[in-house]
Amino acid sequence: MLRAAWRTVRAHKSRMGLTALAVAVGVAFVTGILLVTATVSDALTGASRQTYAHTDVVVRPDTGSVGAPSDLGEAELQRVQGLPETGRVIPAVSGYTALGCPDGRSADRGGPAVGAGYGGSDPRYSFTGGRPPAGGDEIAVDEAAAARCGYRVGDAARISVDGPGLTVRISGVFTTRAEPAVSDGGSVVLFDTATAQQHFTGPGRYSEFHVKAAPGVTAERLRQATKQAVPGATVLTADVLTRDRALRAENQVSSLRTTLLSFAAVALFVSCFLIANTFGMLVAQRTREVGLLRAIGASRRQVGRLVLAEAFLVGPAGSLVGVAAGVGVGEVLRPIAGDLGKGGPLPTGDALSLPAYALLVPLATGVLTTVVAAWLPARRAGRIAPLAALRVAEAPLREGAGRRRVLAGVVLAAGGAAGLLSGASSDRIQEGAPVLALGAVLAAGSLLAFMPTLVGPLLAVVRPLLGRAGIGARLAEGNSARNPRRVSAPAASLVVGVSLVTTLTVVAAGGLAAADAAGAHVLKADYVVSMRSLDAQSAAVERTLAASAEVTAVAALREVELTVDGVREFGLALPSNAVRDMLRLRMSGGAADIGGGKVLVPAGYGREVGSTVHARLVDGRAAELTVAGVYEPNALVSGFLVDAAAFPVDAFPVDARPAGAVRSVLVHTRDHPSPGLRRTLAHALGDSPALRIDSSDDLARAAADDTDRMLDLLYALLGLSIGVALLGVVNTLALSVTERRREIGMLRAIGLTRAGVRAMVRAEALIIAVLGGAFGLALGLLVGWASGEAIARHTPGFRHSVPVLRLAVLLAAAAGAGLLASLWPARRAARTPVLAAIGTE
Repeated sequence: MLRAAWRTVRAHKSRMGLTALAVAVGVAFVTGILLVTATVSDALTGASRQTYAHTDVVVRPDTGSVGAPSDLGEAELQRVQGLPETGRVIPAVSGYTALGCPDGRSADRGGPAVGAGYGGSDPRYSFTGGRPPAGGDEIAVDEAAAARCGYRVGDAARISVDGPGLTVRISGVFTTRAEPAVSDGGSVVLFDTATAQQHFTGPGRYSEFHVKAAPGVTAERLRQATKQAVPGATVLTADVLTRDRALRAENQVSSLRTTLLSFAAVALFVSCFLIANTFGMLVAQRTREVGLLRAIGASRRQVGRLVLAEAFLVGPAGSLVGVAAGVGVGEVLRPIAGDLGKGGPLPTGDALSLPAYALLVPLATGVLTTVVAAWLPARRAGRIAPLAALRVAEAPLREGAGRRRVLAGVVLAAGGAAGLLSGASSDRIQEGAPVLALGAVLAAGSLLAFMPTLVGPLLAVVRPLLGRAGIGARLAEGNSARNPRRVSAPAASLVVGVSLVTTLTVVAAGGLAAADAAGAHVLKADYVVSMRSLDAQSAAVERTLAASAEVTAVAALREVELTVDGVREFGLALPSNAVRDMLRLRMSGGAADIGGGKVLVPAGYGREVGSTVHARLVDGRAAELTVAGVYEPNALVSGFLVDAAAFPVDAFPVDARPAGAVRSVLVHTRDHPSPGLRRTLAHALGDSPALRIDSSDDLARAAADDTDRMLDLLYALLGLSIGVALLGVVNTLALSVTERRREIGMLRAIGLTRAGVRAMVRAEALIIAVLGGAFGLALGLLVGWASGEAIARHTPGFRHSVPVLRLAVLLAAAAGAGLLASLWPARRAARTPVLAAIGTE
């Protein structure tokens, strides 16, 4: 049987080659993903180790303890330095510092923007140019950030630590492997220690101590001694911190790996259709051959094993090619994957990691996928009777198979409808999403089961149109109607990819409406000024804007912390008139009024209009607030909204932030928003690289750009599965040409030209592509509607929208790709020798 399988593979090299190529594409994607995520994981782990390479114990302020200092001071430093277990102490000062490029861009790539103090002797930093900073007007920048901006030693640069911009001079450039911000696509700025303390902690205070143990002292012994010396601080060993960072890194990588592998799974699933269809058609073409094997003594099991052996020969070949190609895919995906981190860019290392599991798992997956996909054709081959060797034509399909298919379709349709409706109406999206996904899978299975039954009626509808398209189109319609399963098999693989793209497009269209409502249409003010890092900004931003001649009114949104019924609650304090004049809130009940001891609460909090909220401020004072209204939270405001005039400044600090810290500032200007007006406001704020100045249109445009970038990435990933589906179209047409060799010869003999043969094959490809695209659009619209219903229940402003133009382009692209896939089979069919084809048995 193995020898027979090898002869079959060699006899059908081109068809088997296309099948192996489909396997290789899916395996290459899986391999590339595993290699990239392994590389990111290794880079994160390496960065964590380097952070504490010169440290055994880290001392941090215990801000969670009552009465604990917010920073470490000189007294704590001297006590730690005086311990006999201490070898060296590096007092660290750090905080947020944005660095701007000369052209206004941010120096980071979306990663953390870090500022730190340099005490004159720190092994974590190595200067490659210039010297360390000295004085408040000098900084040193990391080499990567300097290269991105084109900075050199002596250049002037713009920085910001809490909002307003500052002009400084670059005294030096350094490299470091101890700051994860560098590998994460961020930037690092060094000040001298005194300047860093002035910006971040206050004079004589430190963010943390990095302590190296004396020779012969273990890290645990040093930790215990340090804890006794500084009882009000948190003391952790470097090993504990490294493991904690490694765990967080693995969580990040795991999320990325799951997301990317889900698209690879779709590609492999689509390749199953191609594999099953290829082996199914090969079995049908070899009915007499298999019948002869049965007649000379081969059992059903042996015949089935023959087909599986053929799949086992194709699977490893395609998988090996896929694994080899996957290394190249990994290199291509590496820079892309670095920008997919949830919290910002991820490090992608200097070279691609090659762990054994990243090569062996895809290899095994490819082989298993091929064998499993060939199981049904193998089972069908085992049912061929010995008398089939005496038949000239292929035996007709049994009616029972069609009835079972219809019955399965009805059951799957019922399950799919129940799942979609249940998931769409769920009160909790976390519980409804799995049910909705199951419903989508069942609905897809139902459609695939019904497709052979639906092909005939659909072709009958378009028959008059095809009749006017020429003899080639009429012949293609007849061939498709005569064997609907041959059409539906490659079309089914297109359905999967097109339906996913359609679902994403429909949901994204509704999401754009929600983002527009949540971000742009809540703003009556002309501009909102906020930090790029989403941190609190200095109160100086509000004062500077209020003094500008272009500004008529400003309102600061300050963070406030309250304790309600023993639970910490967060919100915003703002002038009472700002709610009316500068915001456009969506009210679920009551009025948008916070004056006179009133409060607005977010929807879902469980408070009714007119009820009383008994709150306690962070300084211990009690406050009674009356609920004036219930509003829908949005991108600008969330939590409790209270009148700033009724709250003292010392009620504002949240998590040890400075008093008066501002989340954002709303601005009314004399003129309408314009690029020139924005430049004027930015210049007034010192051209700060830390601040964003957004109008209502800017917020809407940002939401649209984010959605478009996400869709482009998802389209690219799903395009792989559509590409595999098109390989199925090529394979099906090629096998169909071989199967109908005598028929094509007869058509040529009675006068059909080569151009007519090519037109016939192209029309068949177009029928497959359009049917697959149309069914995919229908399924995608159904699943998109159900998904939109589930999202709309939890997302204010979400509304159903069908982007007709995008979907029309998608269907046209599917049709065009189908025509492209038909070029080789059409050319091969047109070159069929007439006499040799007529003589084919």
